[in-house]
Amino acid sequence: MTDPTSPRVLLLPGWQNSGPDHWQSRWEALHGDTRVQQHDWAWPKRGDWMMQLEEALLASPSPAVLVAHSLGCQLVAAWAAHSKHSRRVIGALLVAPPDVERADTPPQIAGWAPIVRRPLPFPTIALISSDDPFCAPARAEQMAADWGATALDIGPLGHINGESGLGDWPEGRRVLESLSGEPEDDAD
Repeated sequence: MTDPTSPRVLLLPGWQNSGPDHWQSRWEALHGDTRVQQHDWAWPKRGDWMMQLEEALLASPSPAVLVAHSLGCQLVAAWAAHSKHSRRVIGALLVAPPDVERADTPPQIAGWAPIVRRPLPFPTIALISSDDPFCAPARAEQMAADWGATALDIGPLGHINGESGLGDWPEGRRVLESLSGEPEDDAD
């Protein structure tokens, strides 16, 4: 089957999960990536989400690459600041980190503030949209800097989600593969 030393890709959707047109759902279907399930996608509790990530990471001895979208980016930062198992992660791709400290943050995710701003203990790339409605580019770049991540502005793609029209998003997959060192699938 799969090589136990080959890195697993753990998908960390944001608030309300990733729908069928979202690139994370497409990657799950195309590449066999593992979505970390949460108990409550509508009213996410930071500690609960952190526990789910920890359990998913410990479910296999294989190293993992984290692929987070939106609130999933905040999850990675919060989890890494507290976990004793961050050495199992070989890298993280953080896509469209939201600014949960904004005055207009929905009450369902207000408990995620303040943003955890410690350097991440693994190589990280943050992909930022120049017109993300949930985070100004300068705020996203500052979060990336605080996390020790390489920030890449990938242009005006909204919240880099299902509504962004990315399809299978092979460009994002290539960025992921640069982190994991894994060759590209033939599924492109």
